[in-house]
Amino acid sequence: MIIINDYLSTIEKLPLFQGIKEEDLISLLQCLNPKIQTFGKNEPIVSFGENIDKFGIILEGEASVLKETSEGNRVIIAIVKEGDLFGEMLVFSSRKKWPVTVRVQNSCKVLFLKNSDLISRCNKMCTWHNTFLENFIKIISDKALMLNKKVQYLSIKSIKGKIAAYLLDQQQKTNIYTINIPLKRNELAEFLNVSRPSLSREMCELRDEGIIDFHLSTFRIKDPEALLKWIL
Repeated sequence: MIIINDYLSTIEKLPLFQGIKEEDLISLLQCLNPKIQTFGKNEPIVSFGENIDKFGIILEGEASVLKETSEGNRVIIAIVKEGDLFGEMLVFSSRKKWPVTVRVQNSCKVLFLKNSDLISRCNKMCTWHNTFLENFIKIISDKALMLNKKVQYLSIKSIKGKIAAYLLDQQQKTNIYTINIPLKRNELAEFLNVSRPSLSREMCELRDEGIIDFHLSTFRIKDPEALLKWIL
């Protein structure tokens, strides 16, 4: 537990362990027997086709959840950062192999929990297991909603419509019209399943029309109503 104790202050802030006191968290971690691993830039944390026996929590750094199409193109399913889970949707799945690759963007420290340890109650019958499982189910539900939103982006035919839907969703999270998106330009193109040149062209047209302005990953929505029309 020495290495786990080094990250206890980070772990106790994670949504998965919300509502669990520090002394109870230490006991819970002893039951769950988590492992912490470090990964370098561009290194795969898990690869497509590997056996599924665990899920991960990002303690430090960022990683991309990727899916490769039959044409060899990469589609970013999600960007996971500190506190985010990956693979949790597969814990109760009938799948035996990872359907995606999770690749490090910057160096990462990842806490792994075995699926079997999550599902099984320990011999101590710890009461905080219930809180832990409630948190886990809430996270899965929120992730399902996010994936549904991703499908909505992909179903929008026009590139301007995809951009508009994404920016307005990001704006609703903060309720302000100047937003910093978590994706770089090439990552946003992959996330929306469009080419980067096409994305840049359409963004510039929206800027020239006075609807948005942007610099790097900072966007300002100048005309929300005009932006919304691209979705409707």
